[in-house]
Amino acid sequence: MPYCPNGRFVHIPPPYPDSNWDNDFGRPWWRDDAYLVGILSQKTRLIKIINTLTSQDQVIEVCSEEIMTEIQDRYMKYNAHAGSYTCKFEGKNLDMSKTLQENGIDDEDEEFYQLSMNDDTYLQPIHLYFNDDLTEA
Repeated sequence: MPYCPNGRFVHIPPPYPDSNWDNDFGRPWWRDDAYLVGILSQKTRLIKIINTLTSQDQVIEVCSEEIMTEIQDRYMKYNAHAGSYTCKFEGKNLDMSKTLQENGIDDEDEEFYQLSMNDDTYLQPIHLYFNDDLTEA
């Protein structure tokens, strides 16, 4: 049963059987592609981005489907010059057109769950190294 704390609205059935409720309206409005806002992620995860130039770090929740350029765009609110940095994990350059998993950064949340640990105890760090090229504004 849908939770409607402010009362029912269009296409929501009554909380009890009602012969007066007409349910032959076809597709409900919330399943209409015209109102699609986004796609639900299969899984989100936390990552730590460390700026090696300033030693600042940010923890960001990202979708498992996001590629590195999308993560970099989201990091721009913390560092507007993030495009002038090279992203590395364990000393290897990351392919910005691939996801974290495709870059070899495994999601370890399931292991933490099996070990009864908090999943934010250890976050895989992505290091940003400044390129010093001054081409990105």
